[in-house]
Amino acid sequence: MAENTMPAETNQKELLANLSRVERSAILLMSLGEKDAAEILKHMGPKEVQRVGTSMATLKEVRQEQVEGVVLEFLEAVSGQTGMGLGSDDYIRNMLTQALGDDKAGALIDRILLGGSTTGLDSLKWMESRQVADLIRHEHPQIQAIVISYLDSDQSAEILSNFDEKVRLDIIMRVASLEAVQPAALQELNDILERQFSGKAGTQTQTMGGVKVAAGIVNLVDSTIANDLLEQIKETDEDMGTKIQDLMFVFDNLVDVDDRGIQALMREVSTDLLVIALKGADTAVQEKIFKNMSKRAAELLRDDLEAKGPMKVSEVEGAQKEILTIARRLADAGEINLGGGGEAMV
Repeated sequence: MAENTMPAETNQKELLANLSRVERSAILLMSLGEKDAAEILKHMGPKEVQRVGTSMATLKEVRQEQVEGVVLEFLEAVSGQTGMGLGSDDYIRNMLTQALGDDKAGALIDRILLGGSTTGLDSLKWMESRQVADLIRHEHPQIQAIVISYLDSDQSAEILSNFDEKVRLDIIMRVASLEAVQPAALQELNDILERQFSGKAGTQTQTMGGVKVAAGIVNLVDSTIANDLLEQIKETDEDMGTKIQDLMFVFDNLVDVDDRGIQALMREVSTDLLVIALKGADTAVQEKIFKNMSKRAAELLRDDLEAKGPMKVSEVEGAQKEILTIARRLADAGEINLGGGGEAMV
């Protein structure tokens, strides 16, 4: 009796399709060995290291075909380059983008090609949120707003949670009103931080802050704090509060994302994280996810959801916010369209 076998090449592609870009990067680094992987990681930013490191720690039962596929994919991505291109900007940009994806490669490319070391502000990205809050606690509110605007929304949200209600409101209002920071002011702030970190300062004009940044931060703080903060913003400036609310995107809004966008998002989200997030999701959102998976994968996900015991609301919210962070990253990279905002808070 003939056995129904799948061509090795097709099987390998299917196995790779189940891996996100971060997981592929993790497998590639793990295949290089500790020393070489460490050399690469030390050139990456804190968020990149965290994502790849977490993926390394959670990867289980990686098949030999997947390892071979990831390595071959990487080699194919750079095979068009020659030794003559090793010193060129184009080669570096293409290689890192192919290996890590647009989002993660962006900051690393700038750091390499611009020859810049980690600035005072960039150093904050490596610190615990509470440490950053303590560091800027006694600075002028405008300095606090610049720092909050400069950092990633998820870290900024955690930092903001360490301030009392009145200070949070003042900072987020300033963030929403901020448009650009003069090079001299940014340099001065970098100098202050560099003296504390004993590094080198760089200077460049920065456009930062604005209503969209404020919305992203408010969206990621603890739900109770976010609700109160949004109400306070509206009481202080109703128009600004409305604009922030209109730009906010919550987990239930995923139902409005097109199928192609949902599929792109699911490629970046681990099953374990998705199960936790869907525990507290609206039925319409769950069905939207199931619809954009293969029949077998959807059945397995349903089974995992049913088997999952009761969970703390904070754990569910945390998983949902992590997925929202990934969704915003993909939206910023132009890979998906999030559409309009929502009125509810996660």
